[in-house]
Amino acid sequence: MRRAGRIAAAAALAGLVALALSACGNLGYYWQSAQGHVDLLRAARPVSQWIADPSTSEALRAKLALTQRIRRFAVDELALPDNRSYTGYADLQRNAAVWNVVAAPPYSLTLKTWCFPVAGCVGYRGYYAEADARAEAEAQGAQGLETAVYPVPAYSTLGWLDWAGGDPLLNTFIGYPEGELARLIFHELSHQVVYVPGDTLFNESFATAVERLGGMRWLDERAGDAARAEYAQFDARRRQFRALTLATRRRLQAVYDTPAARAGDVAMVEPMKQAAMETFRSDFAALRATWPPQRQAAYDGWVRRANNAMFGAQAAYDELVPAFEALFEREGRDWPRFHAEVRRIAALPAGERRRALPALAPTASAGAQ
Repeated sequence: MRRAGRIAAAAALAGLVALALSACGNLGYYWQSAQGHVDLLRAARPVSQWIADPSTSEALRAKLALTQRIRRFAVDELALPDNRSYTGYADLQRNAAVWNVVAAPPYSLTLKTWCFPVAGCVGYRGYYAEADARAEAEAQGAQGLETAVYPVPAYSTLGWLDWAGGDPLLNTFIGYPEGELARLIFHELSHQVVYVPGDTLFNESFATAVERLGGMRWLDERAGDAARAEYAQFDARRRQFRALTLATRRRLQAVYDTPAARAGDVAMVEPMKQAAMETFRSDFAALRATWPPQRQAAYDGWVRRANNAMFGAQAAYDELVPAFEALFEREGRDWPRFHAEVRRIAALPAGERRRALPALAPTASAGAQ
């Protein structure tokens, strides 16, 4: 009956979305979004059913059981929402939940934005089919923008669809190492705590701060030595790479802030831009050589696609993290108090909101590591 109820809810969701958006432009895009999520819900079954199913592999059964302990920890220790999210699991038979398209001008790190109901204006456009995402990227490229398409393992419906089963666990991330799995669940649940339409930087930096703080606590209090060691190696490489991309963003921004760039002098700006990119690639090659051979290819795809769109997209996840971490400390590392203060700041007008956080941590603009 629960399975039938979930399918009925999915069908109702599709109908409601189609009806609500029928007056909007680009109905085809919204329909693929609704249908894509409906298909995801239809593929989901309660975790308890997967665990009880004799055809479920032992590895998957163990990971699903782990997610339920992580989810309980998120509710009890991090004051994150206690609802139906991540109590189901779906195998989508693909390697991403959605594919995001990002785009930026040739001499700017400011992302093009798309506006949507509920989410507001954001610097990406998601597709459930990779081919559709690449077609959109080509269309943006034809307008002179630098573009990128990247796979997204999970996304949040902000708690709005708890009645339809909430956000399920997915095959796209269930195989992550324990520390990364915990961080992802904490990140996505954080979007249900607070979400400011149109402020991607605020939303993603908050969720990233929660995943970092919560992830460290999980590893310290609940994980075994092997999981901590595995995560330490993984996170060390990520921190090194983020430091490298941060340095490159600063170099590129300095180029784009020059009088020549503001004057549109491409002949002057292009060589400076390419010099910054070449420094990035050579520095990455040197960093990569220090990693274990089996891990050296981890960021090759990112570096190969690196452009203004990629650097601009990453900034949304990093820039205000130190400020949120400072706020957490100011609130006595008390999670309910922290969430309440974040909600208060989120309710401020955009200008006041943007000024409030850096005031907590003057180094926030340096980005998170």
